[in-house]
Amino acid sequence: MTDKVEDKKCPEIWAVGGGKGGTGKSFFSSSTALCLAETGKRVIVVDADLGGANIHSFLGLKRPRVTLSDFFEKKVPLSDLQVSTGFDNLSLISGDLQSIESDSIKYTQKLKLFRHLRTLDADFVVMDLGAGSHNNTIDSFINADRMLVVTVPAVTALENLYQFIKNVYFRKLKAAFAKKGLKDRVIETWRNRELHGLSNLRDLVEHLRKTSEAMDDVLQSEVDDFRLQIVVNQVKSSTDIHLGASIRSVVRKYLGLNAEYTGYIRYDEYILRCLNNGTPFVRTYGYSRSAKEIETLTRNIINDRQVREVI
Repeated sequence: MTDKVEDKKCPEIWAVGGGKGGTGKSFFSSSTALCLAETGKRVIVVDADLGGANIHSFLGLKRPRVTLSDFFEKKVPLSDLQVSTGFDNLSLISGDLQSIESDSIKYTQKLKLFRHLRTLDADFVVMDLGAGSHNNTIDSFINADRMLVVTVPAVTALENLYQFIKNVYFRKLKAAFAKKGLKDRVIETWRNRELHGLSNLRDLVEHLRKTSEAMDDVLQSEVDDFRLQIVVNQVKSSTDIHLGASIRSVVRKYLGLNAEYTGYIRYDEYILRCLNNGTPFVRTYGYSRSAKEIETLTRNIINDRQVREVI
């Protein structure tokens, strides 16, 4: 029976994260999931903000009774946790943890979650992650097929975003080298970075690459294809739009990551109005500039394209 299951096509998992709360991750996750569903793709949006699930509100739904608590505690299959959104091709799995702390989930449980996500009958799974850089969020982020970060044009948001990306990358490095029993060497090298003349994670990676052939092999197989896609939300000016290119440059320069500026969404006062009214923005104001930008963003993600104006 297991041999037959291997022939089944797994859904592509998108993880939407970032450093600071209030940047619009839930709005973006729900909107891009709707855009995917409108193309005829089978989509499941997973509210993985385990401490503050609210995707249902962006879809105009009441809080679901079944959530990931049932998966973690009662071992209910994920397929039984899917609830209808009322929109064709789109269902929801809520992440509200009703009786356990979000930071008490073990690493093995997170791996189990991803294994089960890949068995769902869907083309895409869009995961809306919580704010911050705790391990639950980071582990979910680095296990996804596509990693998207959402930010806004504010100093605090940008600072938190950079810290989030740095934490993600360092955890990815440790996980990759742990498979070969080399994690302690990575941690020790970074701890003594002044001794080695290292000022950032890009320096660390280059140093490790030169240390031994084994180190270089790990980087080539586990890390070199690590890629981020950047989304800037609530833009109000051309300066804000070009901010995404600046973020991309900083991430490439100081972390050595393959980062791409996938797109932006203009500020629109009707987005908040739709949330308060319980109606999805991209359906209610599909003709608006912001809704068209979300559609473009979704296509860019699928086709690995970037913002044309800044390339």
